[in-house]
Amino acid sequence: EVQLVESGGGVVPPGGSLRLSCEASGFAVNRGAMSWVRQAPGKGLEWLTSMIPFPGDPTKFTRDSADSVKGRFLISRDSAKNMVFLQMNDLQYEDTGVYFCARGTTEGFPVRGQGTQVTVSP
Repeated sequence: EVQLVESGGGVVPPGGSLRLSCEASGFAVNRGAMSWVRQAPGKGLEWLTSMIPFPGDPTKFTRDSADSVKGRFLISRDSAKNMVFLQMNDLQYEDTGVYFCARGTTEGFPVRGQGTQVTVSP
């Protein structure tokens, strides 16, 4: 059974940092794309960033990020622990929302965890 469990959310002041974790089971995170998406209050899912392995060589990958988080958020993984991370720096009020780890890059990101809440507040 495929499962994704996020953790690491919390309340952080503007300009602060958080590191989100995603523990995967039922598949290997280095065998396919992994993404982070979020849902702000009253809004739809917003894609943030993806890590996409090279075909035939899961040790290599590329990253792609939305302009809204480029330079501030970084996706990474630990293949041995089968985990994916999201390092978030310089957090702003508009970064508030529920953050989800997702398998793949399919529109709508149907395979995702239950989410972890991030609140940016003084």
